[in-house]
Amino acid sequence: MASEFGTAPSMASPALQTGRGRLWSMGIGRAFRALEAGLDRERDQLFLWLPVALGAGITAWLLSPGSRQWIAFVLAALGGGLACTLLPGGTRARRIGIIGGLALAAGCALIWWRAEHVAAPRLERPLVAAFTARVIAVDRLAARDIVRLTLASPSDRELPPRIRVNVAAADLAGDILPGSRVALRARLMPPPPPAVPGAYDFARVAWFQGLGATGRALGPVERVGDTVPRGFWQTLMAWRGGLSAHVQAQVAGSAGGIAAALATGDQGGIAEADADAMRRSGLAHLLSISGLHVTAMIGATMWIMLRLLALSPALALRAPLPLIAAGGGALAGIAYTLLAGAEVPTVRSCVAALLVLVGIAMGRDAITLRLVAAGAITVLVLWPEALAGPSFQLSFAAVTAIIALHEHPRVRAFLSRRDEGILAGWGRSLAGLLLTGLVVEAALAPIALFHFHQAGLYGAFANIVAIPLTTFIVMPLEALALIADLGGLGAPLWWLAGKALALLLAIAHAAGSAPGAVKMLPSMPGGAFALMIAGGLWIALWRTRMRWIGLAPLAAGAAWALATPAPDLIVTGDGRHLALRDPDGGRLALLRPRAGDYVRDLLGEAAGVDEAGIAIDDWPGARCGPDLCAVTIDRNGRRWALLATRSPNFVDIAAMNRACATADIVVSDRRLPRSCRPRWLKIDRPFLSRTGGVAIDLARGHIRSVEAGRRGKPWAESAAAPYRNPTPAERRASGPAAVASGNQ
Repeated sequence: MASEFGTAPSMASPALQTGRGRLWSMGIGRAFRALEAGLDRERDQLFLWLPVALGAGITAWLLSPGSRQWIAFVLAALGGGLACTLLPGGTRARRIGIIGGLALAAGCALIWWRAEHVAAPRLERPLVAAFTARVIAVDRLAARDIVRLTLASPSDRELPPRIRVNVAAADLAGDILPGSRVALRARLMPPPPPAVPGAYDFARVAWFQGLGATGRALGPVERVGDTVPRGFWQTLMAWRGGLSAHVQAQVAGSAGGIAAALATGDQGGIAEADADAMRRSGLAHLLSISGLHVTAMIGATMWIMLRLLALSPALALRAPLPLIAAGGGALAGIAYTLLAGAEVPTVRSCVAALLVLVGIAMGRDAITLRLVAAGAITVLVLWPEALAGPSFQLSFAAVTAIIALHEHPRVRAFLSRRDEGILAGWGRSLAGLLLTGLVVEAALAPIALFHFHQAGLYGAFANIVAIPLTTFIVMPLEALALIADLGGLGAPLWWLAGKALALLLAIAHAAGSAPGAVKMLPSMPGGAFALMIAGGLWIALWRTRMRWIGLAPLAAGAAWALATPAPDLIVTGDGRHLALRDPDGGRLALLRPRAGDYVRDLLGEAAGVDEAGIAIDDWPGARCGPDLCAVTIDRNGRRWALLATRSPNFVDIAAMNRACATADIVVSDRRLPRSCRPRWLKIDRPFLSRTGGVAIDLARGHIRSVEAGRRGKPWAESAAAPYRNPTPAERRASGPAAVASGNQ
């Protein structure tokens, strides 16, 4: 019975209420005991979730728009951990809740501190400047005839303290080394944001690298004055550059570029077509110095040291040779990591390898997921921003998938050594390689699709040949050739290494150009990606039957990603480039068909299209001239009128106003007059300055913008709020003849 003040009090008897409370308490007690029993069965796996909680806190910071949300998340995490202290003492659920809350808060606070700590002045707008600067690093991109200089600008100039400039190789005067002082004239600009939604965010990477501007040199770059004395790092980078140039001089073409990448991590000598073939075939991981290369270096060093030391009977009988060899391998791994530039994947691999060596020295099995977790914690504490990059995600996903697979009892039993013939043993090993490759490809596919919008389908098969070829033939030949070069005897070994690398490139081209070799997917929603990652981690990190619960979020995320429609219209952040997807989804029509390969690839990846774009002039019913282009788009029974400018010439204002009035969407790379009033969207320079590049789904009237994912971040160019998608009610109210709010 209701009263005027609310619901009437319950008429149940006190005894009945007490009975219900007891039943409720008993239910909670049974659930808690079941939870404790499950955690007890998985007690050896609980530590593996510590880096996951740390990474979740970092992710929360990356996804939240401002300091209020960051503070709220930290307080909520600490509050959740504090609430867990109310659970019964001595239980695993209590400890996990407390530690998990602290890890979540620590992850968010850690990357927040890191972003503030690395903050450096940044250029506000493009400019052309002549200045002198000290060279910090030199990267030679031989395949593009470009040298990339990282410079420290003088403090008395109104320039950021750290700048990166591309210089044509022909414009370098003299030998430019780290520590040199150079004079140049360059066009500089702020680190650019993603051109379209889902593209690579260089501005975020530049922020954490301390880069305040990028650009290109206009004319020759000359060395002036005396070279500043170089420190350890500059000297090491100079050695790295010299070694890379020496390797590329011994092996011509992209084969030499790959050889240099294996030695120093310098990928600048690989032609773009060959690098693309390596990516499409799933072999690009061989070009980045990571676990495979560091392990090969340490393993080879240990093997050689053991064999040499064992030649002495006295040492073999009295000295702990495995421990000495492990120490030598550790030194070799550290030296290799430093020579390769100490990038995050290399450092992660080196840390993991050192932990393995410590385990070997202690006589324990070190190749476990605990090793992976320790390496992940080390990287996240030192470089929390690495979590957002594909390198961290791909490397840890691959290693986790491999170890989790081989720790499974059935797989371990299948691959264990046994008394059988040579052919049967080889067949079993080959089956293990194929199974491992398939599992790794499945683990990496969501990450590759999220970051690069494509995934290779034949990578597992290509890696069966490519990994042994690289590990056991190419790298040993290259190491022996470098040693032989000390006496001028390396030419035959370099010839053999070149032939092996040519075979590697042939495998990459064959696998990358096969029919259906690459699966393209448009920009994936972040929620779908998060579900797939969460499901994959749940399956990989647990050991009991509850691991299969992870199939539910994994399948849901995959279905969400596959069901997400590709955008019909994509506009870059500068407004110069526009792409229309045809109704079949197989091709793109480009406003400027002479756009370079970079822009074509960028737009194709955002739309999930692998085919070359056509000119928008060839779109059915398009009416294009040198200044304007009018196109009609049919989507789901509705016709949309698009108008776009494609020249710097101004159009007669009356004619422009009439054209705008008949269009639903108008796109321009300049500010359009206020009298230009399209029926829905006016995408011009003021609009794009607020939103960045946009991707539009016409069927749903949904607009994705670049700035929506960058709002509140210190590297965002503007703090202005991104364009808000109109609600269905607003779209119905506006109608086809009204001007969209906020777009005038």
